Amino acid sequence: MMRSRRRFIQQSASLALLPGLKPLSESYLSDIQRYSTAKTPEQLAVDEDYWALIQRAYTVSPSLLNLNNGGVSPSPAVVQEAVERYFRLSNEAPSYYMWRILDQGREPLREQLAALSGVSPDEIAINRNATEALDTVILGLPLEKGDEVVVCVFDYPNMMSAWRQRELRDGIKLNYVTLPAPCEDEALIVQKYVAQMTAKTKVVHLTHVFNWTGQVIPVRKIADEARERGIEVLVDGAHSFVHLDYKIPDLGCDYFGTSLHKWLSAPIGTGMLWVRKDKIAKIYPLVPGEKPLSENIRKFENLGTRPFFIEQAIGQAIQLQNAIGSARKYERLFYLKNYWAEKVKDLPGVHVYTSLKKGFSGALAVVGVDGFTPGELESTLLSRFKIHTTPIDKENVKGVRVTPHVYILPSDLDRLVRALTLLSQESAGKLAKGGK
Repeated sequence: MMRSRRRFIQQSASLALLPGLKPLSESYLSDIQRYSTAKTPEQLAVDEDYWALIQRAYTVSPSLLNLNNGGVSPSPAVVQEAVERYFRLSNEAPSYYMWRILDQGREPLREQLAALSGVSPDEIAINRNATEALDTVILGLPLEKGDEVVVCVFDYPNMMSAWRQRELRDGIKLNYVTLPAPCEDEALIVQKYVAQMTAKTKVVHLTHVFNWTGQVIPVRKIADEARERGIEVLVDGAHSFVHLDYKIPDLGCDYFGTSLHKWLSAPIGTGMLWVRKDKIAKIYPLVPGEKPLSENIRKFENLGTRPFFIEQAIGQAIQLQNAIGSARKYERLFYLKNYWAEKVKDLPGVHVYTSLKKGFSGALAVVGVDGFTPGELESTLLSRFKIHTTPIDKENVKGVRVTPHVYILPSDLDRLVRALTLLSQESAGKLAKGGK
């Protein structure tokens, strides 16, 4: 055992010293630290010198304004360089460098993710995205015919497809929560979820931040209500992890899944699953291994050969995240959302479907303009103004989703404001002439 541990430590050390793997420079980290410790998160949120410094870490397009970071965020340059270097190294002798060298970096990486999440490393599985993480739980839970699950009409499509498959295959029943957009009444949100809980409810599925609207729901309060009734809680944290300021235990849930290529800016195709220690054994893995009912979280990583070079570059993204800090990051992202939304919310024909209040939103917001379908608004912003967003057409929410990240500056968002102001004027003129 001692020899095995010593060998692991030696291999981990050699991994850290591989040539060409460049962390953020000490001078850069020193500059970030000097700025961040001198001000509160609220004060730092409007310090453009600091965020211009953060922007330097990214390779930003000089022409296209990317406001769809909620779909997938670009990675900082050091993360890109790590992926490229690990990939080149892997191809020198794939079976050796991937399985004997890079694979040894998973345990240190697991510890870093656990520290970032506030949980035990033995509860963290590394995978490819939130869909894989959450589907592992959804399809692996031991549910029977007649069992009920509470979901919301604004939950993510891939998760809903998994639940509907179980409904079709196993005869479970889905009870749907409906919410207005936006909703700024925590008690109402909690009541809506509680109203769908019955004596047959086994699981409540909670999307912390809805991708459709940017709505933040009071996960902990709903989870507490569920736990009082003996109901398990699964949280979709794809849009909340290192976007909002929290640790996983703060949510009071049993299962949690997220993508790391969104708000962490980790390599594209990286994700994380957390399962409460005493729940691991009963969840069947998505890809079966030799011991499907093992208590070891690593059973959920049985994916066969996969791109270790992508996975191992997560560490560089964590380094930048830790340098910024969750509280400072949330304040900045909330400020950016309100910066543009406050300027357009009262324009004629413009509709903002996202709350501008803390606790109910972060960086994501959806805006619509009369006279434009979501698809037309998205294509117009792209073709005429070179602003990349994503169309949203869900329930009564019709517009485009705008999601800035830490590398976006207010001057960038002024471009969006000018575009929406012009489109508002054009829409008013068109409608005045009897157009549709």
